[in-house]
Amino acid sequence: MSDIVRRDPRAEWIARNRLHPLHAAQQSRGQGRWPGPDGIVRKNPHLAAAGFIGAAGLKRIDRSGVQQGSAGRRSVDRGEVQLPLHIVEQPAFYIAVAPDMVGGRLSSHDRDLLGLARQLAGSAGAVLAVVFGEHKESGFEGAGVDRLLLLDAAEYQGYVPEQRLLALRAVEARFAPRHWLLPDSRSGGGELGRRLAASLGERPATRVWQVKDGQCSGRAGAGREDLVRPLPRLLLAAAECAEPVGETRHEARPVVLEGGVARNLPRIENLGPVAVDPARIPMAEAEFILSGGNGVSDWALFHRAAEALGATEGASRVAVDNDHMPRSRQVGATGTWVTARVYLAVGISGAIQHLQGIGACDKVVAVNLDAGCDMIKRADLSVIGDSAAILQALIEKVTAYRQGGSRDAA
Repeated sequence: MSDIVRRDPRAEWIARNRLHPLHAAQQSRGQGRWPGPDGIVRKNPHLAAAGFIGAAGLKRIDRSGVQQGSAGRRSVDRGEVQLPLHIVEQPAFYIAVAPDMVGGRLSSHDRDLLGLARQLAGSAGAVLAVVFGEHKESGFEGAGVDRLLLLDAAEYQGYVPEQRLLALRAVEARFAPRHWLLPDSRSGGGELGRRLAASLGERPATRVWQVKDGQCSGRAGAGREDLVRPLPRLLLAAAECAEPVGETRHEARPVVLEGGVARNLPRIENLGPVAVDPARIPMAEAEFILSGGNGVSDWALFHRAAEALGATEGASRVAVDNDHMPRSRQVGATGTWVTARVYLAVGISGAIQHLQGIGACDKVVAVNLDAGCDMIKRADLSVIGDSAAILQALIEKVTAYRQGGSRDAA
């Protein structure tokens, strides 16, 4: 037998590239070792160290030996994460957070805000999240919420800032939070936070992006300068103000407001949301994107499906290079990075640049004939079949659903 050591350069490259679609599969096969050109076995230190894989998919090294048992480690076959549970039975104080909950779910901005609240709470305090209206979120425990107050009555639905302000005043009277945190956003948090500040007589810190050593830094001068001031009681924080919670679980124990909340006499008439043409929404801000690739055979049908679904159109680089879509609609590392709540990929195989561009999307749905392509592996829901037939069926289903809703309303 020859003593020559044979190398696999492609396997070595995949082992070093965490963004490669086959990286996780190679790790699960135990290929974290490979022989170097001199015969010495090379090891991936991220795989060799004892520890556990966090919720973000990163290897966390545990030198204490606590996590070397079955708890706190990811099962590669099942993809489950068992994180340590953080319990605050008798909080010394509360940090109150009122997230935007756009679409009934925690946004990345909300999670950053909860991460900042977790920092301020430390080990003795508890993070109290105040959620208005019906929600679809199931990840409060992983976002750092110790106490959860749900106010889902009809009077909190829609645009009702005065009623929500009364609820926050009731929270103030019941829990006396050490700090109030709201997102400085256009989705309602910025307005509600300023109303709360005026009601409490507090001078809030706005556009906060950093809190450290009892000081907070906020953007000023049209974003060209930073305003540093002592940490106030009420903060309106910007996106990326802190790292979101990812390595612990929390109780999210339900709490109630004893005595309820006073009803407000509405002075504002809510006429509902204004219809917006999805084609005019920038892809970076779109929440629902229908994206087409080389597997789309009927682009006229694709456009009709986007109109019927009310989705913003996107495309892969191949579709753009073939002049099926304009360059401004290209999704990926070489195009636009998107953060849609739903990303529907039709006929896209899933090149690494495209997968990088949709990494922050909440739910990915893939339609493709190739059951083994990388987009199918990335997707939360996959449909294997002809794109034209599936798009036509979608149009028919959506049309029938809307017509049925119209008849019910009549």
